[in-house]
Amino acid sequence: MKTKEKKALCIMSGGMDSTLSAYMMRDEGYEIIALHFNYSQLTQNKELECFDAICKDLGVKERYNLDLDFFSKIGASALIDKGIEVQTSGIEDGIPSTYVPFRNGIFLSIATAIAEKEGASTISIGVVEEDGSGYPDCTDTFIKSMQNSINLGTKDETALEIKMPLVHLSKSQIVQASLELKVPLELTWSCYKNETKACGVCDSCRLRLRGFKLAGISDPIAYE
Repeated sequence: MKTKEKKALCIMSGGMDSTLSAYMMRDEGYEIIALHFNYSQLTQNKELECFDAICKDLGVKERYNLDLDFFSKIGASALIDKGIEVQTSGIEDGIPSTYVPFRNGIFLSIATAIAEKEGASTISIGVVEEDGSGYPDCTDTFIKSMQNSINLGTKDETALEIKMPLVHLSKSQIVQASLELKVPLELTWSCYKNETKACGVCDSCRLRLRGFKLAGISDPIAYE
């Protein structure tokens, strides 16, 4: 009898962290179901381009690309509202202007519905506490609480596990792990502001560049 293939629903932004998480799931033997969100972020087109390229490299057969236009109506984040400045002064105390209200909670809720429909046993999300910079929805504690909640609200046989393999890693460790798994980092995008050449000064670019520097290699994407 043929063994039923295990499936992982991978939330993938096109960034380095969620991409590595998806490759880790593949390395563990999961069939990857890819999920991407367009939520009116400043780099929406670039992120989608990266997502498509990464899915092709991964050989993903099933992918979901969903539009969430309500985030633009809520605003309240520099990633969405052009009237709010994207931080370029480095990581500061408090929650950064780039925090999108309850974004990961919403993403995980939608991912749960798809995972249940697809018969997946696992949801993968590339949250990193260092990268979260104070985001309350990027913590180990929050993700574990979401796992408990979604299993209370789904069928008994669904029994989903949310995997967050990078949550306690540094950016340099993420770069090294990506190299070991031959993740195509040149296909990923981290910049909060630009879609052609990365700005190099937003918090996300700073963290990424520092990670590559500490890992002792050059970042393969272009910067201004």
